Amino acid sequence: MANEEDDPIIQEIDVFLARSLLEKLYLFQYPIRPASMTYDDVTHLSAKIKPKQQKVELEMAIDTLNPNYCRSKGEQIALNVDGTCTDETSTYSSKLMDKQTFCSSQAASNVSRYAAAIYRKGELHLTPLHGILQLRPSFTYLDKADAKHREREAANEGGDSSQDEAEDDVKQITVRFSRPETEQARQRRVQSYEFLQKRQAEEHWVHLHYYGLKDSRSEHERQYLFSQGHGLAENTELIKSPSEYLMMLMPPSVEEENDKPVAPSNVLSMAQLRTLPLADQIKILMKNVKVMPFANLMSLLGSGTDSTAVLRCIQQVAMLVQGNWVVKSDVLYPKDTSSPHSGVPAEVLCRGRDFVMWKFTQDRWVVRKEVAAVTKLCPEDVKDFLEHMSVARINKGWEFMLPYDEDFVKKHPDIVQRQRMLWMGIQAKLEKVYNLVKEHLTPKKQETQSGNPLLVSGEQRVNVAKAKVKQNYGQLEKEFQKQKAELKSNDASSKIDVSNIRIKEEPVSDEEPMDTSAYEGLNNGLVNGLHAEEGSTDSLNGHLPGGCGDRVAQELKAFVSSTFKKQFVLTLSELKRLFNLHLASLPPGHTLFSGISDKMLQDMVLDIGCKQILVPFPPQTAASPDELKVYALWEAGDTYDQHRQVLLEIFSKNYRVRRNVIQNQLSQDLNKQEVDRVLKDCCVSYGGMWYLKGTVQS
Repeated sequence: MANEEDDPIIQEIDVFLARSLLEKLYLFQYPIRPASMTYDDVTHLSAKIKPKQQKVELEMAIDTLNPNYCRSKGEQIALNVDGTCTDETSTYSSKLMDKQTFCSSQAASNVSRYAAAIYRKGELHLTPLHGILQLRPSFTYLDKADAKHREREAANEGGDSSQDEAEDDVKQITVRFSRPETEQARQRRVQSYEFLQKRQAEEHWVHLHYYGLKDSRSEHERQYLFSQGHGLAENTELIKSPSEYLMMLMPPSVEEENDKPVAPSNVLSMAQLRTLPLADQIKILMKNVKVMPFANLMSLLGSGTDSTAVLRCIQQVAMLVQGNWVVKSDVLYPKDTSSPHSGVPAEVLCRGRDFVMWKFTQDRWVVRKEVAAVTKLCPEDVKDFLEHMSVARINKGWEFMLPYDEDFVKKHPDIVQRQRMLWMGIQAKLEKVYNLVKEHLTPKKQETQSGNPLLVSGEQRVNVAKAKVKQNYGQLEKEFQKQKAELKSNDASSKIDVSNIRIKEEPVSDEEPMDTSAYEGLNNGLVNGLHAEEGSTDSLNGHLPGGCGDRVAQELKAFVSSTFKKQFVLTLSELKRLFNLHLASLPPGHTLFSGISDKMLQDMVLDIGCKQILVPFPPQTAASPDELKVYALWEAGDTYDQHRQVLLEIFSKNYRVRRNVIQNQLSQDLNKQEVDRVLKDCCVSYGGMWYLKGTVQS
């Protein structure tokens, strides 16, 4: 009562509800403008609206005569957007940025609590708002300027491309046939962001007329903000009892679904997750995580969760692999679904993924090519399977992503035994479907079956090595003494004809025999270019027995010469690869199996008339030393020798070159087709630039 006496009622105001502009009145919130400029002074050039989306675009004129306006900047922007020529499609026809576009966004999704009020003669008239729109500057003209810039760049390079370049860029395509769309797939498509954007773009703009504040039409429309009749019969909304009026002012708190942020279908908060049954919680977690140790699963489910119930539920949606739980394939690929990559039905996908899971029960490593060869699925599907449960390691394969969970295996032997029986049943099905051979069934490393790797310390390794040295030392000493005695007896019984001994003269260097270990699979049992069962140690590493050195040089020269006449430009790495392929095609006992070092190969390249091109590779290149050595056939004996030499001189100064630079150098004597011929002999095109063969660093 004391507070009411201190705050007496000064005046009572009648409130009226105006309905003339109901569902037509919008509130526009403009950006802050300088105090010297009001919106009364702004000229609206055009306005348009999309009613369903409540989206508005206003185009306003800019006062270019204002002293605060930078004319040079306005001219530069207009030049960037429209270029030098002006036509009907130009954004700024005056060659000056003289207008600005504002685009709207909804400031509030629920505007039922907002109204526009106007006070006149002791009466307050309220009109409910249909929408509140915030207007912000639109910078689409910058996108147009970028597009113009790209068009100019494309025009500059457009004349330099050729039909052959287009043929070089031909890529393999995969033809897929669409399946009948299911109801679930249709709902997902309708709710997708791409579909909503397309629907919004389909709505047509409705052009509007703008009337200024002092315009007679504006004053006429402003009268609709007042209630047209003051009778109580027309304002029944305001005839409420005190309790009803209080309920309208402060309604009970009801969570509106529209106010909640719309999350993707696969996103669920932990608070929402824990309101679901335990089986659903585990299924959702495993479907999203895919691989999880049991301890991590218990921590996500919260304290107080019964581990026995969790174990019972987890076996319904996951399988045990190396002590960890991996979600079942039929959970990820439900019935009547198909692969997004190849359109393969879910049944085939589940079978292929089960094969990958089973392989990881046998070994920590899986080779992608082996999986693809057995399952006959496309590479994208196989990669998805592997990414679900493993990590790619360079030059090794795919390793299971989690370590072996020995604690779980020891605590729950009954679960492990039950899962082992399930895997035996799955293995039997896979053997029948894929006709698995013995090499697929036998793990590569027996110690990995248990999943518990053997750890050996560095000190233990040193002790083992010392023991092996002591064990072998006595045997090596006996063999050495025996060989020494044999040499002495040979010296005493016969004389050695020194004139018949031929010593191969090579400069003392650190050159090593050419490394062919990477191509052992191609050489059919070759070790450094030698058939182990037929060769002898006298012919290794370039030390050739008497009488075969000339034959080896002739064979090597014939190979190098024919290769460069076909390729013209080769890196040492590519030449070694081709040489190993050549060795693999030769019969056993061929003279080239005597062993060819890197130095012998490089010397032969120079002997046939090739030259090394010192290409200026970028400093941050990741190329190997063999890839940095580039050789080119200097004279092939045809009419294009001189032009190829000009081209090679260009690349001795530039790592990559645009076509127009090359064409300017060669077009004086050659036509376009002949320039293409020279380019194809020595270069490759990548990303609009030309490189020497083998030097592209992608």
